[in-house]
Amino acid sequence: MTRPMTRRDRLMATLRGGAVDRPPVSLYEIGGLQMDPTDPDPYNVYRDPTWRPLLELAEGETDLIRLRSAVRAQSHVAWDQSSPSGARSVRDELMQTESWEQDGCRHTRVTVQIGGRQLTCQMRREKDVDTLWTVEHLLKDRDDLLAYLQLPDAFFDEPIAVDPLSAEEQSVGDRGIVMVDTEDPLCAAATLFSMQDYTIVAFTERALFHRLLQKLAGPLQRRTEQVARAFPGRLWRIYGPEYAAEPYLPPQLFEEYVVRYVTPMVEAIHAHGGWVRIHCHGRTRHLLDMIVGMQADAIDPLEPPPLGDVTMDYVRERYGQQLVLFGNVEVADIERMEPARFDTLVCQTLEQGTAGQGRGCGLMPTACPVGRKIEQRTLTNFETLVRRAVNWGG
Repeated sequence: MTRPMTRRDRLMATLRGGAVDRPPVSLYEIGGLQMDPTDPDPYNVYRDPTWRPLLELAEGETDLIRLRSAVRAQSHVAWDQSSPSGARSVRDELMQTESWEQDGCRHTRVTVQIGGRQLTCQMRREKDVDTLWTVEHLLKDRDDLLAYLQLPDAFFDEPIAVDPLSAEEQSVGDRGIVMVDTEDPLCAAATLFSMQDYTIVAFTERALFHRLLQKLAGPLQRRTEQVARAFPGRLWRIYGPEYAAEPYLPPQLFEEYVVRYVTPMVEAIHAHGGWVRIHCHGRTRHLLDMIVGMQADAIDPLEPPPLGDVTMDYVRERYGQQLVLFGNVEVADIERMEPARFDTLVCQTLEQGTAGQGRGCGLMPTACPVGRKIEQRTLTNFETLVRRAVNWGG
């Protein structure tokens, strides 16, 4: 007698393009990121009792995909001034971080001294929204960028830690998998600027912007190779390509700013038996050929109109043989759509995602709520999402 598929079995078979008993279902960040309802931090929105049923739903019934990084900092906004060894690093010498509470918010300021300039970034966290708002970006003009380019390569060195990934994998067991999470060079570059300044630089200073991408790509590539070697055969998520998607930049710059720099990361992961899931919000219809060309194995979140421009049937028919498809359920619909209509939408997405031949489809929202309160309609629609996938017979 064949034993039932575990949640881990189902996800791994989907990645390999094998047969599954049903499509996997994930609530993305819910069950993916670390959300601890017992953490007493007043800024922890997941302490609210309305979150508990949703967190329990994710843990108990979904195919868990834990998003975990092998480094402390994913970009400048997460800079940690302290070195793990206690010894002062190049980063410690050039950068200072300070935090304080004001007007019911938690503020953090990062300053970097380089090239005779003081570069400043400031962030704010509110108690009722799980988002870190950048209120002042590090680079504000061309001179700031030129100064930033003078930072020594050692400033960007970040020690990796694979043991926590292995520990998380043991903890999740047969309930799911660990997905290694990393930004791409474009994400690291774009988030240094306001969105307006970023798009101007990316359009009008392309040679200079490539210098920035190259500076950031080196350390990212080295870390990718190190982690892929030490933690082989796992799924990775590479996020950041959306900064070169419409409406921000035209498709021709996607090839220039994403394909050129992400392809070596994909190759390094593949060299050690891993899989790559490209995370790209926005309008992706004209980018899919390039994403396939990078040899990506999967894509998310496949945003439908109006925020995106693809339906599940469109992507399944044209790219289902090359890509595992995750997403296509807009989080705004989960929060706002009448439950009966949402039920119909979920069934349609499942029908389209499993039609014909293809590598696989994972039912998943495009994002997750970030507020302190979960409304009953939102919970009901999440329950429908999970129930339909769990009981799907094709």
